[in-house]
Amino acid sequence: MTEEDLRSAARPGSGEVTATVIVNAPAEAVFKAFTAWERQSDWIPFTKVRVVEGDGGEGSLVEAVTAVGPAVVRDEMRVVRIDPPYEVRVVHCGRLLRGPGVLRCTPMGESRTQVVWHEWFHLPGGVAGRVAWPVLWPGSKVGLTQALKKFGRLVEAGKI
Repeated sequence: MTEEDLRSAARPGSGEVTATVIVNAPAEAVFKAFTAWERQSDWIPFTKVRVVEGDGGEGSLVEAVTAVGPAVVRDEMRVVRIDPPYEVRVVHCGRLLRGPGVLRCTPMGESRTQVVWHEWFHLPGGVAGRVAWPVLWPGSKVGLTQALKKFGRLVEAGKI
């Protein structure tokens, strides 16, 4: 991927989804659990996550492959910023999924953290994709919220 391709993918798209959860754990623990990339497979349904280039830090390439029956979606993300324990920024730079994403951890005292996960996707399919997004968006939001809730439960139980 060229620098220009990454810049193009980093521009926010018209598909946007946000999920929020409060985790009863310090921000440092929440942030560390989120950036344990391979462990995301434990809380994102039907998805296997792995670091394919780098050490998981800035500049790394992370791949998430979601498979439901015969349908398979491959999501490649370049980690563009890590600011522990507050923020992780990625750029989805695959063929299908493109656009920036950010996870923010906001401490709410010593043992509570608000997590906000926000994605802006370039919608595939031109006009058809933009027309379909309002139908697909509620499912995307519910799925992302449920995954983040499971993440929170695992962090609170000390399992990540």
